[in-house]
Amino acid sequence: MGLSTTHLIIFLVIIVLIFGTKKLKNIGSDIGSAVKGFKDGMKDGDANANAAAQQKVSAEQLASDKNTIDVEAKSKS
Repeated sequence: MGLSTTHLIIFLVIIVLIFGTKKLKNIGSDIGSAVKGFKDGMKDGDANANAAAQQKVSAEQLASDKNTIDVEAKSKS
């Protein structure tokens, strides 16, 4: 007892009559920009996580090296 093609067409016609094509276009573009922003945020988050992991690995490598001396540089006045 699924939806047939005629049911879907009638449903879409009713939605267009209720909201109008302009309102539906605005809703579609808003949803599209939200999805794009979400994807960009996920890419930025992955890049930041990878950079932080890389820094942690390099810091651990420096700490494990017995010849490395941790000093604080002072500037001349």
